[in-house]
Amino acid sequence: FNSIPDDDGVVRRVPLLLQTKGEIYPSLAMEALRVAQGASSYTVKMAGASGETSYGGASTGITHLRNGHFEIPTDKYGNFLMYYTDTDAANDRYISAWQVLDDNFDASLVEGHILFLGTSAPGLKDLRATPMDPSLPGVEVHAQALEQVLAEQYLVRPDWMDGAEVVMMLAFGIILIVVMAQLTAIWGAVFMLVVQAGAIYFSLHMFRTHGYLIDPISPGIAILLLYLTESLRRYISSEQERKQVRSAFGQYMSPVLVEQLAKDPNKLKLGGEMKELSVLFCDIRGFTTISEQFNAQELTAFINRFLTPMTNVILERKGTIDKYMGDCIMAFWNAPLDDEEHARNASEAALGMFAELRELNAERKMRAGEEGREYLPVNIGIGINTGEICVGNMGSEQRFDYSVLGDDVNLASRLEGQSKTYGVDIVIGENTRCQLENMALLELDLIRVKGKTSAVTIYALMGDESLYEKPAFQELVDLWKKTLKAYRTKEWDGARNFINLCRTQVAKLEGVELETLFRLYEARIAAYKITPPPEDWDGVFIATSK
Repeated sequence: FNSIPDDDGVVRRVPLLLQTKGEIYPSLAMEALRVAQGASSYTVKMAGASGETSYGGASTGITHLRNGHFEIPTDKYGNFLMYYTDTDAANDRYISAWQVLDDNFDASLVEGHILFLGTSAPGLKDLRATPMDPSLPGVEVHAQALEQVLAEQYLVRPDWMDGAEVVMMLAFGIILIVVMAQLTAIWGAVFMLVVQAGAIYFSLHMFRTHGYLIDPISPGIAILLLYLTESLRRYISSEQERKQVRSAFGQYMSPVLVEQLAKDPNKLKLGGEMKELSVLFCDIRGFTTISEQFNAQELTAFINRFLTPMTNVILERKGTIDKYMGDCIMAFWNAPLDDEEHARNASEAALGMFAELRELNAERKMRAGEEGREYLPVNIGIGINTGEICVGNMGSEQRFDYSVLGDDVNLASRLEGQSKTYGVDIVIGENTRCQLENMALLELDLIRVKGKTSAVTIYALMGDESLYEKPAFQELVDLWKKTLKAYRTKEWDGARNFINLCRTQVAKLEGVELETLFRLYEARIAAYKITPPPEDWDGVFIATSK
């Protein structure tokens, strides 16, 4: 009987036995081999590993066919896997009919050989497509099958191979999922390609050395589909996470920082952590008096007009808005994204907020004149402090915010309150001052704020580098240091003289106002001259108001 091609028309295997009308018939090659050996029968070996239904309806699969002295491996359907030789080499074994009919034909060429008689003429329609030749005579398929058996050179695909490939596919799939969870998409793709290349290499190696037929394509496609599915799942999950980040922080951070955080949400630690942060509080002074000028709608418009530019300044300098509390703004730096210059950025934001305030007051003054009402300038105070602070999601199960908590946060709030007491715009703590270079700073006092047991040194942030570099400001700083030294050593008259020298120096600096500070110390000196502080007084002033 003829060989049976695969679905693509290529003959890769030939049946050694064929069942038809209840009878089993051997192939041409098998019958020729049986006759040549003088064997009387065939023996079929089966196993249940394949789980396939074979001859007789039994749920089993064929593994070998014994023909005389030869035990020939087959697939589970009894097919013999062909291992074709090169076409040119096979042509050397052809003997044409005209040579046999020639009286001078050498009979020794065929003695002791098994001969197959066939045709290679296209018109007789016995040409077969094989992996080695698209038009191989059908008789040669039988001849090469027999030649393989005689040489015992087999292609083997055991009946358990399908199950082994499934197990390998599952194992590699699990490994791929685990590895992809630890790698980026690009490195995950590299790992997947390495696995694919390894599977192909292993398949080729087993084919060349042992004749094993291991399918690298089907598991490879399965792993590729798994990789694409996992990549799609991760992409969707990542986009959802980015959307959540944008939704959660879009109102509190600048768009640039939000996008940085969205690209790498791992930078966000929502569970809470201790981290060095700089915290800023800003509040309108005399807000009650200003609010009496407006009705509800006008007051809302005024607050929005005030908070918008202040917020923009904070966001432009990498700050995170914590919350709005009426006319108060609370912000912090160095979370959720790291900011090595958090203290400086917070300080520059504070200076920028006063620049915006001047524009706002100029606008309000013009409108007040147009509307014929009293103009009340808006004044603000700012407090900044730096320290180890707890940051993360805080609130209830129903509602929570990304916020900060700790003593250093409370101190920043207290410093904002002290700005009015000392008559300066911005008050910063010692930790913040230590991280600022080339900025105009002036020590204010050594105080114990309300709610704190230890004293802290506080400073006024007067301006940026342009003010710091002025010789007149540097001379003011030196005079004020001498003032504080005299004050803390109870040299009252000397301290008062230095204050007067500082007044003269301030007059040389445009835009610097420290009269409230000078009068504060003059009042203290006058009081201490009447009621001196204790002998062990260390210069600490105890603040009784927030």
